[in-house]
Amino acid sequence: MGGLFGVFSNTDCVEDLFYGTDYHSHLGTSRGGLAVINSGEFQRFIKDITTSQFRSKFENDIKKMHGNKGIGVISDYDDQPLIINSHLGVFAIATVGRIINLETLADEALNNGSHFSEMHGGETNPTEMVATIISQGSTFEQGIQKVQEMIDGSCTMLILTSEGIYAARDKLGRTPLVIGEKLGSYAVAMETCAFPNLKYNITKYLGPGEVIFIGKSGLEQKIAPGDRMQICSFLWVYYGYPASNYEGINVEVVRYKCGACLAKNDCVEIDLVAGIPDSGTAHGLGYANEAKIPYSRPFVKYTPTWPRSFMPQVQSVRDRVAKMKLIPIKELIKDKRILFCEDSIVRGTQLRKTIQRLHDSGVNEVHMRPACPPLVYVCKFLNFSRSRSELDLAGRWAIKELIGRDINDPIEYTNPDSENYKAMVDIIRKRLGLTTLKYQRLEDLIKAIGLPKEKLCTYCFDGEE
Repeated sequence: MGGLFGVFSNTDCVEDLFYGTDYHSHLGTSRGGLAVINSGEFQRFIKDITTSQFRSKFENDIKKMHGNKGIGVISDYDDQPLIINSHLGVFAIATVGRIINLETLADEALNNGSHFSEMHGGETNPTEMVATIISQGSTFEQGIQKVQEMIDGSCTMLILTSEGIYAARDKLGRTPLVIGEKLGSYAVAMETCAFPNLKYNITKYLGPGEVIFIGKSGLEQKIAPGDRMQICSFLWVYYGYPASNYEGINVEVVRYKCGACLAKNDCVEIDLVAGIPDSGTAHGLGYANEAKIPYSRPFVKYTPTWPRSFMPQVQSVRDRVAKMKLIPIKELIKDKRILFCEDSIVRGTQLRKTIQRLHDSGVNEVHMRPACPPLVYVCKFLNFSRSRSELDLAGRWAIKELIGRDINDPIEYTNPDSENYKAMVDIIRKRLGLTTLKYQRLEDLIKAIGLPKEKLCTYCFDGEE
């Protein structure tokens, strides 16, 4: 998905910028970038972080960087931040989101005389496309509004100028953007876990479509928030870091509540509860505490050298990472009836192999309780669902196996009380080698988050936009 962090300070901001951006590393492992302004000149570094961590790649570069304002980005796709020379002046820009109509916008811009740098594979850099649209405005505010009107998808951005930083949340607030403050400095982040150790206090959650300018005079609202919000519910289930808050709601607390909801709706007899590490851990703890059943760790994760398994684009690499980083403890597995909580089942490919390792270790029964409903739609708004094809989703291949073909709209398979839904889930259960499989109900997930459904994006579960 990607993450953004920016700092405006009365003193040098580079150390805060470096560590604050690093606290977004869980959101992507493709590219990392930093840009600052020093005496009116832009300094920028972009690094490939697919094979090593952000922090190690930038340790030497930050010694060369100085300035009182800057932006940083962890990107899952393109090189960022970009430095753009336009009639608005020189600016640096970093974005997070997904532009579905990217190529259409690019074709229109090319026909009007614009030009673009070509990315690997001949694709248009989405951040460059956003910068091109912004440059068509008479002001930055007008350009940002033009972006939000023209794109199909979502775009949250930070723009660094000689005067300060524009922080713009996407039109429907699908991704968060939060302001932090300490004496002499402001910071803006997607993940509030970046704030505590840098001594920032949360002062403002930007609303959907809101634009704030951070400069010498402090915070200045340039565009008021819209009335409609559709923040991604999957942030609390999986993507978000446990110490982060969105809309004032903590991720770890929501995951405990998700696990508790799963337990309240369950009556299975088991020996212990576990979580698929890492994000399944909190859900498992919530289940165990509610059910009064011991929590254990029959799998531990080796993290020093192995990245998140969904990030590599090649399936064989993802499978190898998933296998090598999870180490079973046979003494906690053999002859046990184990219930695992998981954040979600996306493809199910890696999970199937993980469950087979449990059977190889002598487990008696394996019960699975995902913290969200089945994913049957590929996300159209963010690059987060780990699948570009709907047929990759466990729910969709189960439907195809059930009826012999894929369908355009699987809405009839999203009602947990319907026979179609139950048949779909049973196909997934059998494919994964589970004793039982029971998903979270959508109403319980919404209850655990604590926001009204109309303020949450639940498209990947129920197809509602």
